[in-house]
Amino acid sequence: MGMVDLEKASGPGPRGEPVRRSDAEGCLAAAIRVPVRIVVLVLVVPVRMLWDVLAVAGRFLRDTVLRPVGRALAWLGRAVFVWPLAGVWRYVVVPAAKGVARLGNVLLVVPAVWVYRRVLTPVGHKLAWFLTGAGAVLAAVGRGLYAGLARLARYLVVVPAGWLHAWVLTPVGHVLARCGQGLVWCGRQVARGLGLVVTGVGLVLYWTVRVLLVLPALAVWRWVLAPVGRVLAVVGREVADALGHAWRIAGHLSRVVGRFLGALLRWTVVEPVRWVYRSVLAPVGHAVRDTVLRPLAEAGRSAGRTARQALASARLSVRQARADVRRMLFGKPVGEPAKRQPVARREPSAAEARTLGSSTTALTKD
Repeated sequence: MGMVDLEKASGPGPRGEPVRRSDAEGCLAAAIRVPVRIVVLVLVVPVRMLWDVLAVAGRFLRDTVLRPVGRALAWLGRAVFVWPLAGVWRYVVVPAAKGVARLGNVLLVVPAVWVYRRVLTPVGHKLAWFLTGAGAVLAAVGRGLYAGLARLARYLVVVPAGWLHAWVLTPVGHVLARCGQGLVWCGRQVARGLGLVVTGVGLVLYWTVRVLLVLPALAVWRWVLAPVGRVLAVVGREVADALGHAWRIAGHLSRVVGRFLGALLRWTVVEPVRWVYRSVLAPVGHAVRDTVLRPLAEAGRSAGRTARQALASARLSVRQARADVRRMLFGKPVGEPAKRQPVARREPSAAEARTLGSSTTALTKD
């Protein structure tokens, strides 16, 4: 009865439901929860803050360095590899392949088709006709040989085998069958005895192993391993929960510290620099632009216009002087075009044209 109770107590609850935690387990979890969470929080906060700093630095490095460098490398790769290879493929490999395909068609396909149509097809037809006739002859010869061999095998093998089976093998088989029945009965009796012996030995071994191994193992599992396992499970669960809470709390602390540092940087560096830019540098720059740079620019543009006008006047004067010298030396400028000679008009003039008061026309006038 004690063994049966021990086995029942070690099994699961009714209907396969898991056993609920006892009050001792709840007290153990409440006792280790607060210290574990404090220790884990102290250990996790620096790790989470370091993780957040590395994440911010990684995003900054990705946006400012890695992404532009990657784009530049991608463009360089396209310029060095993709575009030259595409050009070689489009303008060298494809035309060469087309040329080789046309050459192969002319040198291989067309001769092969001609040989198939003009040589192989007629030869194949002749061979098929020859093989058909030879097959018919061989079939007739084969049928005759098969008939002769079948008759010979009937009288030499089948008839003697039937006589041997009827007068020799059948009586011997009946005698051997009766002997075999006796041997089978003896074998069954021997097997039954061996089964009883094996069953007894098995029962002895079963109860020996059960008493020496199974029941002590169940006792150790129930009174040692199961409580230790429950304690370890509670500790592991509380540690995992503590890690989760500590990670979330560390995230909030890291966010607060980051915002504080951002606000401190803003009010100590960014806002003073912005105020100096808006209140000092921008007015000073506007004043310098309005009082110094713009007048200097206007003066420079005016001086440029004056210089261009003076240069244009000087070039015009030089051209005129050079033209006067050429005219005095050669009578006319070298580049002046010659006057066109008047060309006789084919139409009649106004005086020679037909008038209303005269019957003479330009076509009948001498």
